[in-house]
Amino acid sequence: MARAGREIITLQCTECKRRNYSTTKNKKTQTEKLELKKFCRHDRKRTLHREAK
Repeated sequence: MARAGREIITLQCTECKRRNYSTTKNKKTQTEKLELKKFCRHDRKRTLHREAK
């Protein structure tokens, strides 16, 4: 269960467009979309992952 004030988001790969990761973020303090470099097992390399709806 997520902590109070945090929402669950999914991270989508910018190259293969698959949703590989899920994480939480505080929507009150972080208003912009989250972008992280994560490993994509479908592309087998580190790619940029952005927050998806």
